Amino acid sequence: MRSRPIICAVVFVLAACNSTGPPQAAFLPQSPEAGSAGAAPRDCEQRRNDTVARLEQCISRAALWRRLSAFQLIADEHPGKHGHPNRNIGTPGYAASVAYVAKAMRQAGYAVTIQRYEYRVPDVTGTPQFLADGRQYALEREWFVARLSGAGAANAPAEPPSGSGDGCSPDDFAAFTRGNVALLRNGADCDAETQVENAENAGAGAAILYVSDGDAREARLVKTSRIPVVGYAASRVGEDLAARYRAGRPARVRIDVRTNGRTGYDYNVIADSKYGDPNHVVVVDAHLDSIYGAGMLDNASGSTTILQVALALAGTPARNRLRYIWFGGEEVGLLGSIYYTTHLTKAQLQRIVFDVDVDVTATPNFDVLIANPQDAHKRRRFPPNVIPDSKIGNDYFSDYFSAAGIPSRSAWFGNDGTDSLSFSFAGVPNSGILTQQDCCKHLWETKIWGGVTGNYEGKIPSHNGGCVDYPHRWCDNLSNNDPLVLELISRSVGYVTFKLANRHFSW
Repeated sequence: MRSRPIICAVVFVLAACNSTGPPQAAFLPQSPEAGSAGAAPRDCEQRRNDTVARLEQCISRAALWRRLSAFQLIADEHPGKHGHPNRNIGTPGYAASVAYVAKAMRQAGYAVTIQRYEYRVPDVTGTPQFLADGRQYALEREWFVARLSGAGAANAPAEPPSGSGDGCSPDDFAAFTRGNVALLRNGADCDAETQVENAENAGAGAAILYVSDGDAREARLVKTSRIPVVGYAASRVGEDLAARYRAGRPARVRIDVRTNGRTGYDYNVIADSKYGDPNHVVVVDAHLDSIYGAGMLDNASGSTTILQVALALAGTPARNRLRYIWFGGEEVGLLGSIYYTTHLTKAQLQRIVFDVDVDVTATPNFDVLIANPQDAHKRRRFPPNVIPDSKIGNDYFSDYFSAAGIPSRSAWFGNDGTDSLSFSFAGVPNSGILTQQDCCKHLWETKIWGGVTGNYEGKIPSHNGGCVDYPHRWCDNLSNNDPLVLELISRSVGYVTFKLANRHFSW
């Protein structure tokens, strides 16, 4: 009989989840130990948590909140250049985060390696410009500069690609006028990198990415583009420019983005269990870096989740070797995970049988989303084993939430901007978990998980975007996390890790 999670007795009704967050579905743990400190942390790290029930006792709300609070303290003690708490790439706050995780894992008996790599990223300087027929659009209200945008200036008509209009195929640019500015709707069938790369190859002087519905937000490229990229502009901006082109009077667009290259060293924390077959390695990862501040939801929450799971399993033998990795540089282009996967030998890579990516686990106005590479496959092409073999982890997550009476859905974006993407490209099956961020939660989502429409986090209720990934807001702090959600999602990660650690893999 399959082990069932402790929290299997829940009632799906709308209720107030806590005193500060939005109304939520009542996914509250029903067992006596839920929400308590559970077993003493030292006992948890030493004893054998060889059942799901024993493991969950050590993944308690109180223990998780202590760990998450430690990351907030690190950020507070290492303010960035703007004076706000900071754990960004290349900062003392990030280095202190690395030291904190490494110390905790070494003390628990793991073999810890700090992997150093060199990075180079572009930093936007000055005030970027985006105008159409002389009308200047408001930066960070109507548009953003895409993260990893190239530098340069363009002054030319805005032209959408033919065909689908989103530029997901090189054929869409067969009639494109070289030197014009490519106008690209957020593609349903490809990623932003593909759209921009196709525009670059067609000779576009710049690119404008705009959302299909909604307000402006920051686009994330995985590699630095050769041309300046607006992304994402609000849908009303993009649709207006597209309508002008269809009417035969394309808008003349001026885009000016200046950058300085920033170089430095960054770090991944890699911790191996002393138990299990080293020829069958299960990786559990989270990114440790932040962006624009403390980064407590994104992604101190995920980093806390895998840290607590790792500590709870420190004294527990397993069939397969567990490897926990805290990646750097995720926010500026998956730098840490790309470096890690591309610097493994073929033999080392073949020993990794599965990866679980944990990115954002404590969203107040949450969804429960399983990061399924199958949903990203139409946007990106992975080795043929990735999709069928990933079903194992996806099913474990789904089983956990089904047993608990909690709806879950698969989500493409788990492989369109988080570290699991690096494993997909490397041919490693993977799954993951996310609870959403920024804006905007739709009415259909509230009917599944409760809550309210608008922001998933930050000011709730609101449609102002949230705290994560928005420059100059500095509000992704401890208060941007929900302890109940953190406990629920962390226990699901513990369950999936436990099952994968003890599974017989045929590859």
